[in-house]
Amino acid sequence: MKILIIGPSWVGDMVMSQSLYITLKQQHPKAIIDVMAPAWCKPILDRMPEVNQAIEMPLGHGDFNLLGRRALGKELKNNNYTHAYICPNSAKSALIPWFAGVPVRTGWKGEMRYGLLNDLRPNKKAFQYMVERYVALAHPKSEMIDSSSLGGLENLPRPALSIDAKVQKNTLEKFSLSLDKPILGLCPGAEFGPAKQWPVEHYAAVANEMINRGHQVWLFGSAKDKETTESIKALVDADNQAAVFNLAGDTSLIEAVDLLAACKTVVSNDSGLMHVAAAVGCHVVGVYGSTSPKYTPPLAEKVDIVSTDIECRPCFKRDCPLGHLKCLKELKPILVLNKLL
Repeated sequence: MKILIIGPSWVGDMVMSQSLYITLKQQHPKAIIDVMAPAWCKPILDRMPEVNQAIEMPLGHGDFNLLGRRALGKELKNNNYTHAYICPNSAKSALIPWFAGVPVRTGWKGEMRYGLLNDLRPNKKAFQYMVERYVALAHPKSEMIDSSSLGGLENLPRPALSIDAKVQKNTLEKFSLSLDKPILGLCPGAEFGPAKQWPVEHYAAVANEMINRGHQVWLFGSAKDKETTESIKALVDADNQAAVFNLAGDTSLIEAVDLLAACKTVVSNDSGLMHVAAAVGCHVVGVYGSTSPKYTPPLAEKVDIVSTDIECRPCFKRDCPLGHLKCLKELKPILVLNKLL
């Protein structure tokens, strides 16, 4: 069995999709699984033992480019894939396996995918969690009626990214980091938008208290998050600043994976790094504003979720429609500290 996966385009979704690959390998131990995904997801795929190879998707996220997709499909035809699983819901994501002539093409009903998929699953919304929707694709359509068909979230395989101890040691040395004190990782960014971002002053309050209790604090994020992480560090007491290490924008994604694996605990907005932290074994405290853990919770062994009960959440908007961001501002640092302590 040779499988082509058209993977998700977001880091968090890519991490969660590993549960599908684990399930396929459990069912077919000798299966070869190749995953096509954007270049920025390749480092994540390289840490998934179930994946044979990552194939870079050269076309942009919103780029339809029919001729380009036809060329990619024709190029992959020689790989003789027997099955394809299409994780995104778009029609364009189903074109490449179709052009590649993959005999069995499985995916959820989406925008005009009749014919492009010949194992079309019609009832995606019967599965509450995104990870359930991924795993359900590995099972026969006749058995996948709703979430109960999978036996509950706790019975699904969790994503587990591999860590090379030598590579991790080199990464620690590169950034002059030590493990002499317990580490609290903070991931204050959110690519989705400000309605997911807990205020910097709240993050700083948590950092201050944990440093006072003997921890060091590592700040993670992309270059876009640098201003946010610098603001957090600036708000920490002057005496505690030396215990704060701002790594945002300086690490590659794979370096962030290795450094998150060194953290005992991570506090994070609902973001890709939250799912990475869960997949490397951290105790994850997930801070939810406009979104909900009832769809994409962190899949760690030890998880705590903090959110407010304000009536307008979850709205799943990038920006607060009411302009007040109460779902985040009223979520006080003590609620997170209670989970940490």
